[in-house]
Amino acid sequence: MSFQHLIAPEQYNIAEELTQYSNDNARTAIRWLDSEGRRQEVSYKELVEKANQYANALAEKGIQKGDYVLLMLPRIPEAYISYLACLKAGIIAIPCSEMLRKKDLIYRMEHSGAKGVIAFHQTTSEVNAIDEAFPALENKLIIGGKEQGWESLEELASNQSIDYENVKTSRNDTAILSYTSGTTGNPKGVVHSHGWGYAHVRTAAKEWLGVQEGDLVWATAAPGWQKWVWSPFLSTVTLGATAFVYHGGFDANTYLSILEKEKIEVLCCTPTEYRLMAKLDNLDSYQLPHLKSAVSAGEPLNRPVMEAFERAFDIHLRDGYGQTENTLLVCNRQGMTIKPGSMGMPTPGNPVDIINENGEPVKVGEVGDIAVHKDCPALFKEYLHDYERTQKAFRGEWYLTGDQASRDEDGYYWFEGRSDDIIISSGYTIGPFEVEDALLKHPAVKECAVAAAPDEIRGSIVKAFVVLQDSEGTQDEKLIKELQNHTKKMTAPYKYPREIEFIRELPKTASGKIRRVELRQN
Repeated sequence: MSFQHLIAPEQYNIAEELTQYSNDNARTAIRWLDSEGRRQEVSYKELVEKANQYANALAEKGIQKGDYVLLMLPRIPEAYISYLACLKAGIIAIPCSEMLRKKDLIYRMEHSGAKGVIAFHQTTSEVNAIDEAFPALENKLIIGGKEQGWESLEELASNQSIDYENVKTSRNDTAILSYTSGTTGNPKGVVHSHGWGYAHVRTAAKEWLGVQEGDLVWATAAPGWQKWVWSPFLSTVTLGATAFVYHGGFDANTYLSILEKEKIEVLCCTPTEYRLMAKLDNLDSYQLPHLKSAVSAGEPLNRPVMEAFERAFDIHLRDGYGQTENTLLVCNRQGMTIKPGSMGMPTPGNPVDIINENGEPVKVGEVGDIAVHKDCPALFKEYLHDYERTQKAFRGEWYLTGDQASRDEDGYYWFEGRSDDIIISSGYTIGPFEVEDALLKHPAVKECAVAAAPDEIRGSIVKAFVVLQDSEGTQDEKLIKELQNHTKKMTAPYKYPREIEFIRELPKTASGKIRRVELRQN
């Protein structure tokens, strides 16, 4: 498959992929279950009709093609309806995790110029805490409940027509704006077009997840992340599959029970979830004969975990590699000979290579930069309002992922590590700057630096090296807990440092830059 086959028609809207299923009332689009045992099923006909009503409601509020809207929704059917409505209307969805804090939301509102916010009734507090005026706060739309200062999107939509003609968009029009952490400065706004969605569905969804029409697919990522857009959302409803959605916390036995009882056929979990399941003594007591495809992405998957699943269920866990800026680029596809520990090979149609400093492919066994050709249809358009950062991400005609790998004689890629200081923990991408910025706001902290520390379960964890204002002061567990809680309040809780080490001074270069590489090595 050449990349030309992945180029969408000039006039294209991702929502068009559902056209053939839009009147199918017998086909289930979403099967929802929560931790209390409550259930809900949504047919494709109902999904499309409700998305049409939501799109009409957004139009009534004056939100139109090209406008940005923040979406803060948990694992509920309304997340699918809301995102689909935005795509249909040409409105640009900004996925926002429920864990984002006031300052994170302010930055996204200000940077994008968003015209509205759609939030679940349990995720409004950080928006409510914003006391500045932003256009996004003029259209606060709530789902699942009522609250003063918010307008019920469901009530607005209930009075709207179930008919809606998709707004005409080109393959180059922006569809999704996802924010990703950088090593320095504020998060980057990653611009994805409707044409990106066309390429994603035809590579990652089909070639990696192995989703086929009618499959029951459980991808565990939560709305608010680009990975949710990838797998739980686009890789299911655009292919006529059923998205299984579990709204509840992770528990290894609960997950395995669900896999067994619901007869899940395609599974996409984080490496951390797989690791915790693999550690169970009773793993092989579960029966998963329906499971035909199981994949993992976010960080390298450990060989013992893969072996545990193969012994228990006779299924190969297939690793995959991709980024917010692109799609699933390198993977172990179904039917491939799997080399445990390898990332696999580039997905068909995505021009990916490992290059040296001159932009040339490296030799077998040499370590180089994983790079994506600029013409790749599944590559992002740009970093919003940041020409300099966009240009810095390229070396000639190649986009640099920031990761390094080597290639063996059979063409398999082997991950070597990050070429920058980004931390990937339990599949979350964390920029050290955000954590350091939060810690430095604590009066006890004079200087600090954050680096990745290896962890058996999470792959890596955030570790902070802290220089205190009073070097002779108390350096006990109480202060560590205080700094951790402080960080959780200042930024998304998953970013907090799980380890804190107090040191007298940070290692620095002659020019005064912190040598995080030295901290990582230590």
